[in-house]
Amino acid sequence: MTTQNPESADVSTAQDNGHSEVLLSVSNLKMHFPITRGIILQRQVGSIKAVDGITFDLMRGETLGLVGESGCGKSTTGRAILQLYEPTAGEVVFEGQDLTEINSGELRRMRRRMQMIFQDPYASLNPRMTVGSIVGEPLEVHKIGGSRREQQQRVQELLEIVGLNPYFINRYPHEFSGGQRQRIGVARALAVNPSFIVCDEPISALDVSIQAQVINLLEDLQSEMGLTYLFIAHDLSVVRHISDRIAVMYLGKIVELADREVLYENPLHPYTQALLSAVPIPDPQVEKKRQRIILEGDVPSPAEPPTGCNFNTRCPQVMDICRQYEPSFADVGDGHRVACFLYDQVEALNEQGQTVAVSA
Repeated sequence: MTTQNPESADVSTAQDNGHSEVLLSVSNLKMHFPITRGIILQRQVGSIKAVDGITFDLMRGETLGLVGESGCGKSTTGRAILQLYEPTAGEVVFEGQDLTEINSGELRRMRRRMQMIFQDPYASLNPRMTVGSIVGEPLEVHKIGGSRREQQQRVQELLEIVGLNPYFINRYPHEFSGGQRQRIGVARALAVNPSFIVCDEPISALDVSIQAQVINLLEDLQSEMGLTYLFIAHDLSVVRHISDRIAVMYLGKIVELADREVLYENPLHPYTQALLSAVPIPDPQVEKKRQRIILEGDVPSPAEPPTGCNFNTRCPQVMDICRQYEPSFADVGDGHRVACFLYDQVEALNEQGQTVAVSA
């Protein structure tokens, strides 16, 4: 039986980064996809726990990096926050409103304030629509911009903002490079003047030479427009550059969250330590002396996660308690949160009436 400390429902906050107003509050968010069997009379035989109870706050004007290996639930988290997927459980409070409780009409109104930049610039743009129609569609849907001529002028302004020639308005997506297509995706997201944007690995499909340009564009837009980003990525170097805080996911759960410099200088969770040990350091002498942490085994199936801590099957520092109980997502100081029994969580379990002993 998995037991979780109620303290895990506490909400983490940004520390010493100049952001104090909470824009988005996610509490115990879950996204489980049913597994069914049968062709005609389908019956549910299980569920894939893509996101399994995550909690965090996002401050207005900050960038929260969300990292983890492929399949850990990063993109699903972003889509569930925006209600592109209907969450199985949990709360998503955006600008004071719980998005999981409002009706479809109210949700549509709220979508003007939150947008998404998709991972694949080739698949996310309709090849049969011109750039003007792609960027202008949100204006028509939300009835923004007045007359058609005014909307067209707004589209040209948006193209210019993202670094594209406004006279490209009548061209089609196949006439652009990957980097230019992603800029079109950014312009589409900006069309409705959002305050919050989920960036779902926006540079992973681009050439390295283009990635820096897109990252610089996103930073400039944030500075000029006061945008708030949830930046999903697997490139830890990029995440460190653009993020104020970083959350590390493993098998549907956030295992560590901290200020970017704190996380890179003092990673606490064994999984975070393993991830950072794989990041190359541009100093041959330091790189030569550094010890890599190689994780054994494969990531368990999200349909059958292990009992206790999700990471216990691969953790080099696993203890008996890790196989029995789920660690709480506890604050170990200065907003640094970690879900690991290596950091004084046994006492909290004992207070719940669970007498536990720690042994390696």
